[in-house]
Amino acid sequence: MDPHGDEATPTRMLFMGEAAVTEGFRLIGFETWADPTQRILDELLETLLDNRQKAFIILGPALAGCDSPLLKRVRAEGGHIVVTQIPSLAAADNFQCEIDDRLQLLLGGAAQFSQE
Repeated sequence: MDPHGDEATPTRMLFMGEAAVTEGFRLIGFETWADPTQRILDELLETLLDNRQKAFIILGPALAGCDSPLLKRVRAEGGHIVVTQIPSLAAADNFQCEIDDRLQLLLGGAAQFSQE
């Protein structure tokens, strides 16, 4: 049982990124925004925070690297909003997720991430 009493509240699954991959995320049940601006991201994050909604957000590279104070706050706080990112379609081979460094630390530097 959830100590906050919101076990019936579903987690929103959201994708905000390149139009070329938006349809795939929509087909698997995500709410989607094709090529959104930082302003749209900030509005969504503000709504989620104000309403204390649970959310799993996948961002495309443009938004993942934007200078949004709200995005930085959500990432720092953790909790009911989880944010991750996908690589650019044009540079998928050079992708390094923000958690790669944390995994390296947790595993004592023994983890080797291969691109095989």
